[in-house]
Amino acid sequence: MRAPALYSAVGVLLLTALGAAPAGSTGAAPGTTELHGTAVAAARARAAGIDFGKCPKEQDMPAALQCGKVSVPLDYAHPNGKQIELTVSRVRATHKDPHNSKRRVPRKGALVYNPGGPGASGMYFPLIGVMPAWKRLAAAYDLVGYAPRGVERSAPLFCQEPKQVFRGPALAPTHPSESHKKERIARAKAYARGCAQRAGSALRHYNSLNNARDLDVLRAALGEEKLTFMGASYGTYFGALYATLFPSHVRRMVFDSAVNPDPAMVWYRNNLAQSAAFEGRWADFREWVAEHHKVYGLGDTAEEVLRSYEKVHARLAAEPAGGKVGQEQLQETFLRAGYYDDYWPSRARALSAYLKGDSKPLVELAAPATEAAAEEENSDAVYTAVECNDAPWPTDWDVWDRDNTRLARVAPFETWDNVWMNLPCAYWQAPRQEPLDVRTGPGEVPPLLILAAERDAATPYDGALEMHRRLSGSVLVTERDAGTHGIAYGPNACVNAYVDAYLLEGRLPARRAACEGHPEPKPERPDDRTDKKRGAHPGTAPGDRPRTAAARLPH
Repeated sequence: MRAPALYSAVGVLLLTALGAAPAGSTGAAPGTTELHGTAVAAARARAAGIDFGKCPKEQDMPAALQCGKVSVPLDYAHPNGKQIELTVSRVRATHKDPHNSKRRVPRKGALVYNPGGPGASGMYFPLIGVMPAWKRLAAAYDLVGYAPRGVERSAPLFCQEPKQVFRGPALAPTHPSESHKKERIARAKAYARGCAQRAGSALRHYNSLNNARDLDVLRAALGEEKLTFMGASYGTYFGALYATLFPSHVRRMVFDSAVNPDPAMVWYRNNLAQSAAFEGRWADFREWVAEHHKVYGLGDTAEEVLRSYEKVHARLAAEPAGGKVGQEQLQETFLRAGYYDDYWPSRARALSAYLKGDSKPLVELAAPATEAAAEEENSDAVYTAVECNDAPWPTDWDVWDRDNTRLARVAPFETWDNVWMNLPCAYWQAPRQEPLDVRTGPGEVPPLLILAAERDAATPYDGALEMHRRLSGSVLVTERDAGTHGIAYGPNACVNAYVDAYLLEGRLPARRAACEGHPEPKPERPDDRTDKKRGAHPGTAPGDRPRTAAARLPH
């Protein structure tokens, strides 16, 4: 069972034909002033260290988790100017061999993790060490997470009042009318204006280059001569920036579900590519549902399943489920199925139940968690600021309209929702950067490990190939015929073995290796009302989570 991969065929041709490549996106040399500022800040951080202690009570952290802070410059061109504090978390290496209780495992150092976003926090990451797949790493490494600049307690960024995040059930037309477009343009302008008004002159400093510089200061504060790092999704992009800027500071790096770092793709074209790729993954989901027609009754072909979905989509426009779930919430919920196939059973069951008159499963999955409004807005603000600051974007609405109208003809599932999430960048009021030309030469950095699933929609596979090409000596491990976003220490033992061998022993295969895809999920019976927890991967649903009106995990 596999639907045709739209992105790999039609999608590539379409994206090649699209105009509006961001002007001047050829890459620029990193500023020597900022590199000097990073060295100053890193030396200061090394001297100060991190005073780890109990985590704040309101964060409800287990006692095993320690928290601390590290100061970084707001502006690396002025390292002695205004400082901001990043919050950091740690669980020390256990030294316990999970396969031999009598053996004491020597410590290898600190492993720093970022789950992506932009706008995702890794503060809870160190707790992953209790999971079976992670115990060998947890024995050898201090597991370190942190909230990047702008996120949570790390100089938090907001662009609007959190109460504005959840506006109630909303329409999400697959092919929006002109009036709908005008309404969304007005909202995008207001959001961009809110970011500028609330952050002021600091807004320009929330960007990927500063995230990479912050990572070097964190390395120094941890007392590490060289960095061992694992980044997922967007974390792979600023991880690659780090390898380009600070090659002599790299020990080992794992890039899980790699973003395309080509300057011409950052970020407008990457979002177009993502929307195209989601159409193929949406088809995968529908084919799986069709194969289990006897369980769900939604149709025995992908086309019939689509008609069932469209029927629900139309009904929610007229009457939101439970008064809370409209088309926008439905879209967000099924978008998650494009990220993680272990979400497929719960989504299919909810759709089936709704069409049989029971809206409760859908409401349980899709109703907004209003208590998380501040967290949602903070994450959205950082996502927007980083992507808008990182690169030039088209500033003419006609360009967005033309490119996405064309794309939506063949990839309607996610295209316009992705537009609405990123449209504030058309009206951004802070200076734009030129993307750094990510690349390393032979011998400049130790070999890096890149992981990718062939059918990943959030970070299409072409991005992993481009990352592999640009980072000399890197190794690419591919999970074949699979589409889960974030594959390290998930259900594929073959992938996990490669990660273990690299991080624990420094062993890598030849330039490329492949693992067969993990088994597809089994259908759930109607009485199962919860998502299965994705405990194997710390960057799931989101720290790095898909949102209403956008596929935002990838970058």
